[in-house]
Amino acid sequence: MSSESTAGGKFQQLIAIMARLRAPGGCPWDREQTFDSIKPYTLEETYEVLDAIERRDWPGLAEELGDFILQAVFYARMAEERELFTIEDALDAINQKLVRRHPHVFGDEHAATSGDVKRIWGGVKAAEKKDRGLGGDGLLAGVPRALPALVEAQQISSRAAGVGFDWENPEQVIDKLHEELAEFAEARREASADDMEGELGDILFVIVNLARFAKVDPEQALRRTNAKFRARWGYIERKLADAGRTPAEATVAEMETLWQEAKR
Repeated sequence: MSSESTAGGKFQQLIAIMARLRAPGGCPWDREQTFDSIKPYTLEETYEVLDAIERRDWPGLAEELGDFILQAVFYARMAEERELFTIEDALDAINQKLVRRHPHVFGDEHAATSGDVKRIWGGVKAAEKKDRGLGGDGLLAGVPRALPALVEAQQISSRAAGVGFDWENPEQVIDKLHEELAEFAEARREASADDMEGELGDILFVIVNLARFAKVDPEQALRRTNAKFRARWGYIERKLADAGRTPAEATVAEMETLWQEAKR
């Protein structure tokens, strides 16, 4: 087997292509990009990977993963041009981290359950932070503020739960949800926009915790519902189009009937 046909060979080819694109005489668009300018593409490619997985589009996923890997190579190339680090440094970092955080595989630790693994992983991460002088910043310091709010809520609530600040069971979370819904209803009665925003945030935070107890990723759950809504709405549009009409020309009752048909 030639080196060009191996994963390593193909990865080196990608690195060489990116270097050529960024070099003098390369692609004008690629040459003018910066760390900040390609951030939106990184986010877009991440969601396209998730979409391919949800649709079980495996050929599409292979292509999207290629786009996803390109983002890492792009950042690393720009860093190398500025003599900050190289792609080899990034690969060394993740290889060493995986070995370091799996002492139950590569060392003498023992882990019989996924819970044991999480405990070991958390302990190693804490030691890493201490070594880097980051241990005194508080439990939630390691959760980036720039995360999407839903992901941030997942991470900060999980960290608090990890040290015992948590409900005992899902029923208590559901009770808390009812309490927050009642407070939102009160804010509505008082017509306080600021209070409604605050109470709605509390409701969403409790729902994230309910998802945690149920071992459901709330982001993926919502994306699944969004896809379901898209499919059902598409059915309504097609049925109305068959009759030469648009949703704007239909009544709510007509659309509800078609919605129920789509559900069946």
